[in-house]
Amino acid sequence: MKIMRQRMIMMPAGAVLVTVLMVACATVPETGRSQLQLVSPAQETQLGFQEFEKLKKSTPISKDAAATAQLQRVGKRIAAIAPLPNAQWEFVLFDQPNTPNAFCLPGGKVGVFSGILPITKDDAGLATVVGHEVAHAVARHGAERMSEGTLFQILEELALGRSSPATRQVVQQAYGLGLALPHSRKQELEADHLGLLYMARAGYQPREALGFWKRFAEYKNKNGGGKQIEFLSTHPLDDQRIRQIEGLIPQAEMEYRKPANTP
Repeated sequence: MKIMRQRMIMMPAGAVLVTVLMVACATVPETGRSQLQLVSPAQETQLGFQEFEKLKKSTPISKDAAATAQLQRVGKRIAAIAPLPNAQWEFVLFDQPNTPNAFCLPGGKVGVFSGILPITKDDAGLATVVGHEVAHAVARHGAERMSEGTLFQILEELALGRSSPATRQVVQQAYGLGLALPHSRKQELEADHLGLLYMARAGYQPREALGFWKRFAEYKNKNGGGKQIEFLSTHPLDDQRIRQIEGLIPQAEMEYRKPANTP
C-alpha cells in the first residue's frame, strides 16, 4: 500500500484517476454497488486477525455460559450462509455491560459486547446484529473506507502541494462532510439490507429485525443518543433505517420461506 501510494503521487492527477478506475473497481455482492478497493482481501484479513487478537487480550471475555452459547448458536447459523470466502469464524462475547455494540472484522472475527444483549433479547434479535456486522465484512466496507482515504490523501497531495495547513484543514473537513460521512451512512444501510437477507436465510424471521432496531432507537433516546443531525453522523437516522427495513421485508420473507432456510 505504501509503495503504491508513493508511485501514484508521482503520476499526474488524471493518470491517477484512470489507473484507479482500471484496477481498483469492485462490486458488492447482491446490491451490485461499485466500490473502490485498493486493499487486497489478504491484507485486510491479516489486519482483522491482528486487531482481534489485541482486543481479546485487552478486553474481558464474558463468563456467562448461557449468553456465550446463544452467540455461538446464532453465529454458526449466520456463518453457514454468509458468502465470506476463507473465513476463519470466531465468535466472542466480551464482558462490556455498558457497551451496546458489536463488530465483524475481516476474516470472520465477530465480537459482541454484552451491553447489547438486553436490546437483542432473543436469538432473532441477536441474528439481526450478527447479520448486520457480518454484512460489513462481506461487503468489505472497512477496506473500502481505507481505500478512499488513501486515494483522497494522494489527490490532496497532488492538488494542494505546498498549500497552508488552514487550506488543507478546510479541504479535509469538506471531504468528511461531503463524501466520507454520507458514504458511511450508505454502508450502514447496505449492511442492514444484506444482514436482513442473511438472518432470513439462516432461518430467523426477518420481521424481528424491526423489533430490534426500534428497541435500539428507544435505548439511544433514553441515553442521550437519539438526537442525530444526519449530515454530521456516521449512521443513518433511526427512522430512515426502519423505513428501509420495512420496505425490504417482503424480499427477506421470500428468502425465509425457502425450504432450506426453515429452522
